[in-house]
Amino acid sequence: MLDEKTINIVQSTAPVLKEHSKEIGKRFYELLFEKAPDLLNIFNQTNQKRGLQQEALGYAVYAAGEYITNLDTLKPVIERISQKHRAIGIKPEQYPVVGETLLQAVKDVLGDTATDEIIEAWGKAYGYISDAFINLEKKLYEKTEQQPGGWEGYRAFYVDKKVKESEEVTSFYLKPKDGKAIASYKAGQYLTIKAEIPGEKYTHIRHYSLSEAPGKDYYRISVKREDEHGDSPDGIVSNYLHHHIQSSDALQFSAPAGDFVLNNDHLPIVLISGGIGITPLLSMLNTIVEEKAPNQVTFIHATRNSKTHAFKEHVKQLENDYENVKSFICYDSPTEEDKKAKNYDKEGYIDLDSLQSILAKKEANFYLCGSVPFMEAIIKALNEWEVPKEHIHYEVFRPVAILGEE
Repeated sequence: MLDEKTINIVQSTAPVLKEHSKEIGKRFYELLFEKAPDLLNIFNQTNQKRGLQQEALGYAVYAAGEYITNLDTLKPVIERISQKHRAIGIKPEQYPVVGETLLQAVKDVLGDTATDEIIEAWGKAYGYISDAFINLEKKLYEKTEQQPGGWEGYRAFYVDKKVKESEEVTSFYLKPKDGKAIASYKAGQYLTIKAEIPGEKYTHIRHYSLSEAPGKDYYRISVKREDEHGDSPDGIVSNYLHHHIQSSDALQFSAPAGDFVLNNDHLPIVLISGGIGITPLLSMLNTIVEEKAPNQVTFIHATRNSKTHAFKEHVKQLENDYENVKSFICYDSPTEEDKKAKNYDKEGYIDLDSLQSILAKKEANFYLCGSVPFMEAIIKALNEWEVPKEHIHYEVFRPVAILGEE
């Protein structure tokens, strides 16, 4: 346990670190990649360029300091980060260099304000928090490797088939090259790919949600091709998968991971997705119908139009086949053909009025996935409707973030 003096110093200086969190995050990664360039094989370089990784680190450091005496408050964040660490293969021996670099970044940014006493206190706090991560991750590694069909590290899978789901989304059906059993997973979890792309200096690691119900002899991921848009460059891995990977090609994946999972109790279930956020929620929907769960399920999907709408016919078929499934489609930019066909329910965006018109009552478990602005809007609407926080679950396709909290 930490001594009282250390706790007081960390908690009193946490707001200062928050104020300078972006600069600390930026300096941290500059130093880290100088000290340990091999870590460039692990970190998402696109997120680095966009500043997302730095922002996530700054938040995590501040939050850890603020809640140092009650890490249970940060349990969702710790579990989410630990799942990702297990998926990409972070080991205990990598923590010390990260700690040293973090303290150096704080000192570089804060200058004389970061006294030896402050740096020493944060060093103790980092050791305390990293021990919590290491212990949790050790259990995750053991559980993953010991489960039926489980494995350590990365395993070779071949592409059994590719299926185009929309103008932007393609599904990849994956089977193990060794022909042995594969680990099961929970609806909502993801696979992690280690892509070695010709011409790229470093390997690229990405998480892709499993888009099918568990229990098959294959895994399915459905990947959106990320084209250059604004300050976002082309997606290196998504374009590689779409344009260069063909049937029978081999790819490396770690075992399924993730804490965004279906918790099927007696309440109705509302699945709300935006764009490619449909993938983990589709896994949940398929699981519910395959397991013949009695819950009423409402599947709400928002996308630009029918050209970008993946799995539309599949969801419509499930709605026709199962009395407890209802779907709702929202297009923000419907085509003229869409308007003529009237193949969607609402033009525009999902808001509180939409939700209240779709759902008979708010007593339900809500599962959300999509862009950060999309989910922030949905969470804001659910908060206005006074839906309890424990009934709101979400997945974010970016470095760890906690939405709806300031």
